[in-house]
Amino acid sequence: MCRHIAVLTGPAEPLGRRLVEPAHGLYRQAWAPRRQRHGTVNADGFGVGWYAPGDPVPARYRRSGPMWGDPSFQDLARVVRSEALLAAVRDATVPGADDEAASAPYADGRSLFSHNGAVSGWPHSMAGLTATLPPALLLSLEARCDAAFVWALVVHRLRTGDTAQQALGDTVEEVAGAAPGSRLNLLMTDGVSITASAWGDSLWYLSDPGRLVVVASEPYDDDPLWREVPDRTLLSASRAEILLTPLKEPPQ
Repeated sequence: MCRHIAVLTGPAEPLGRRLVEPAHGLYRQAWAPRRQRHGTVNADGFGVGWYAPGDPVPARYRRSGPMWGDPSFQDLARVVRSEALLAAVRDATVPGADDEAASAPYADGRSLFSHNGAVSGWPHSMAGLTATLPPALLLSLEARCDAAFVWALVVHRLRTGDTAQQALGDTVEEVAGAAPGSRLNLLMTDGVSITASAWGDSLWYLSDPGRLVVVASEPYDDDPLWREVPDRTLLSASRAEILLTPLKEPPQ
């Protein structure tokens, strides 16, 4: 339903180094993904978020059309440099009128977020979970899609003190319990670490400790160091290490 990627590097490099230049980078995955299990073309929007030195709040560039159809993005990706980014191309679960607001990454404070997948039975399956969210958070949703609602569940947990790992893991298990059959590959970064879930779709990582960490829906090249994350797994990554933790199936 989407493809996404998060990168931590050192030193800073152009956004296009990981998104456009690789033979099978996110730019190409917009129309020719190699490992996408659901959908074939990701042309319903795209976005990239990145961190500038000395600024704790990430910048975002999002559009409602396909990545390959935006000449301005090519220039931006060539010249903007960062040590951390999160980017996504979108295949909408349900057609809507939210335009670029529905395109990841979503943001709150330092955090950037993307959802690859779909919530089964959306929106009716999530009716019971609306009561767990503060009304102000519900009213401030950027879009009316399932990804934006899942992000609100994560944000609420983060704001009440959960770690990124707790927030993502508990949200996946809660949504899966309310909507069995959902695909919930979530991806989040704060510019220092990456947290992700593999739940119903592909997830891979590439690590060169101290220099590079990439977590992505699929490899952007044929480097043999890419490793696939097992399904029902939570990934936590820093520039120094990768940790994989099994996620629990919700009770039926």
